[in-house]
Amino acid sequence: MSSVVLRRVEPADVALFFEHQRDPGAGAMAAFPTRAWETHEAQWTRILADDDVVARTVLVDGEVAGNVVSWVADGRRLVGYWLGRGWWGQGIATRALGLLLIQVAERPLHAFVAAHNVASIRVLEKCGFVARERSKRDDVEELRLELVS
Repeated sequence: MSSVVLRRVEPADVALFFEHQRDPGAGAMAAFPTRAWETHEAQWTRILADDDVVARTVLVDGEVAGNVVSWVADGRRLVGYWLGRGWWGQGIATRALGLLLIQVAERPLHAFVAAHNVASIRVLEKCGFVARERSKRDDVEELRLELVS
């Protein structure tokens, strides 16, 4: 089994995260548009400057696989994650999110996911999240999942 650890995001990681989000299949699955480098870099600059954000790089056997993040929006603490395609289907997202949940003690936590993204919904459910409501955002059916304890 591969070693999965989290560490603080380093500047070089942002370029790898950019490559991960450029994958059109990943963007379609997440219902998230690909960003240009300038927009991506500016977003990560804001993320890393915000003391309310917990952002971690996911390392698998020492290699950058993606990121997990927790932030506050509209009065709710949210979580999200993104792995490069080469890391899908190996349980890495579940393990990485589980590690983040140890670091972020605040509850409840919320996650929004495209309703068609069955793999991501399963990751959240394995970590104890429960589907609470379905809504529509920009013509995408979306689920809000919640972790209470």
